[in-house]
Formats: sequence, C-alpha cells, structure tokens
Amino acid sequence: MKKVFLLVAAAIVCMSANAQFQIGGKVGFDMTNYWGADVEHGMKPGYQFGLIMEYKFNDRFAIAPEVVFASQGGKSKALAIEVDDDFDFDGVTIADVKYTANYINVPLMLKFYATPEFSIDFGPQVGFNVFNKAKVKGAKKSVDVKDLTQAVDFGLGLGGTFNITDNAFVQARYTMGLTKVFKDKEVLGKNNAKNGNVQIAFGMKF
Repeated sequence: MKKVFLLVAAAIVCMSANAQFQIGGKVGFDMTNYWGADVEHGMKPGYQFGLIMEYKFNDRFAIAPEVVFASQGGKSKALAIEVDDDFDFDGVTIADVKYTANYINVPLMLKFYATPEFSIDFGPQVGFNVFNKAKVKGAKKSVDVKDLTQAVDFGLGLGGTFNITDNAFVQARYTMGLTKVFKDKEVLGKNNAKNGNVQIAFGMKF
C-alpha cells in the first residue's frame, strides 16, 4: 500500500511539474443568429471580451475555462404591433425584428494540440442572460423581452486556437446553443430558436 501511495504521489508531482498554467484575456468580433426549425435566419454583428485560463497537462492536452461577456442575438421576421407616434394601437403586421441580447458565457474548452502552435478546442458552455431587447425595423424604441427569455443557455463550442507567440493567440470558434432562447411559444414562430455564434478573437496569456 505504501508503494502504491508513493507511486501516485510521484505521478501527481510529475504532472504538476510538467503542467503549464496561464491566465489572460481576449477580445473578439462575433456574428450571431438564431437557428432552428421554422426560424428565419439573419446574422447580427456582435462582440465579446473576457478572461481566459489554460492548464496544460502535457504537450498535447489542456483544459481552458473562460468567463466572457458577449453581445448576441439575431434578426428575424415576427409579428409586431404597429403603433403611431402616441403609442396608440394601429394594427398587427409581419416585420423585421432585431434582437440584441447580452450573455455572460462560461465555456470549458478541452484542447488538443495538433502542433505546438495549434490546438483544436471543444467543450460545453453555459450562458447567463443579462439583457435582451427587440427592435422592429423603423421603430424608434426597443422593447425589453428579457422576461420572455430563458435565464440560462447551454451550448457546445468547436474551434481552434493558433498561438502566434508564447503569449499571443488568435482564435476561431462556433458555439451552437442547445437551449430554446425564448419561453413564449409565440416568439420567433414555434419557439425553436436557439443561439448560434461565430467568433473570431485575439488574446494574450501570461
């Protein structure tokens, strides 16, 4: 038993000695939309920024949790109530609607280093909705739809990271939401809308 304990302890010490831990930050440009059956697709530009960490077990494998603020949403056609300048009811129409949503996303990426500079990244993500507004094309004001939005969003991310130097990197990723965005069945058709997010980011690790 003593020998087993010593072997396990030695293995942990060796793993810790060989592991590399880095922290840093990243900023990026996003193209976001809603996807799903019966959902009108329309891309919307967004952005992201946040903190990243990376724990490298060896030359091939690492784990990289992040905490990122992201501007998401999308464009779609939906039923809209027409009002005049005094906000009096003026009918119902099909209109172009832009949804602007802010999330605090926490992805947990598993990284496989195909080369010393390039890794393939895959993992789950949980997002917390903090803001969601809808604006009908031509309208002067946005409508708060946060109460119609699910508070938590689950998704999966797949992408790659290229380390330009030991500290600087560029990153591309697609995150596919698995949770329906809206609670209300009347929002975006049959309520099949889920988040989609194409991300291009630049970051630094220290």
